Amino acid sequence: MDGLLYRLVLMPLALLPLWMLYGLSDLLYLLAYYVVRYRRSVTRTNLQRSFPEKTKEELRNIERRYYHHMTDLLAEAIYGLRATPQHVLKHYHVKNREVIDRYYEEGQSVILMSAHYNNWEFMVLSLGMQFRHHGIGVGKPLDQKNMARLMTANRTRYGTQVVDQTNVRQVMAYYEEHHVPCAYMMLGDQSPSNAHKSYWTTFLHQDTAFLFGSEHFARKYHYPVLCYRVDKVRRGYYEITLDELCTDIEHTPEGAITEHYAQWLQRTIEERPEYWLWSHRRWKLRRDGRRISKKDYCLTA
Repeated sequence: MDGLLYRLVLMPLALLPLWMLYGLSDLLYLLAYYVVRYRRSVTRTNLQRSFPEKTKEELRNIERRYYHHMTDLLAEAIYGLRATPQHVLKHYHVKNREVIDRYYEEGQSVILMSAHYNNWEFMVLSLGMQFRHHGIGVGKPLDQKNMARLMTANRTRYGTQVVDQTNVRQVMAYYEEHHVPCAYMMLGDQSPSNAHKSYWTTFLHQDTAFLFGSEHFARKYHYPVLCYRVDKVRRGYYEITLDELCTDIEHTPEGAITEHYAQWLQRTIEERPEYWLWSHRRWKLRRDGRRISKKDYCLTA
């Protein structure tokens, strides 16, 4: 069924120009926010707990802007299914590529961290075009196998390699052995599945678990850790800025890389909160390992 959706609905829609897809996004926003109320309770709960200092009206303004941005992301993802390299790079531009290029010239692989903030799908699609490194996107596998296969084929058509987190160890070992400098794109804001194998810190006023994988691999292979920030210049146009998060891995205390990342991400979100993925259940773990059910997520303080 998911394969039919991809071929009979998404791919034909991808033939439309982006301005027309944005028209559909405007309609979908009204439907998702006001009629279907898609994950409104989750989004509202997350915003209230993350910004206790904001008024109700301020939070509602962020909420509405977020939903409109989310439907724009869907329109851009559909556009990306058939976008040429020239079109992708026109809409998604790295400002300071020299920050990462010098590591390539040294034959050094890097960890490239970011988050579900602004358009992350364009980075997956264009990773192999943006940088001289071999680009590898690391993420969780999709539940729908047919859709996952089709999406992976689409994301990798311009040179990016996509691997799921269960086999990234083997991939890194392979490229280390063959001396291929790689840029490993990791979205570090996903909710971990194991509370006891996570890094815990205070993030957006809440006790929060972070995935430890990026720091683990940075320490294992002495990879420098970079962050990339995605700023929306205007509708459909993004600028990416690279920052060096940690380059002296050997002398950095355990947990400090993940802590620096959490602080960097919080500053980014606080500046323009409507661009983060508020409709997912980010805080569904407790330190003792208990998981909060979907039913109780919006009822638990």
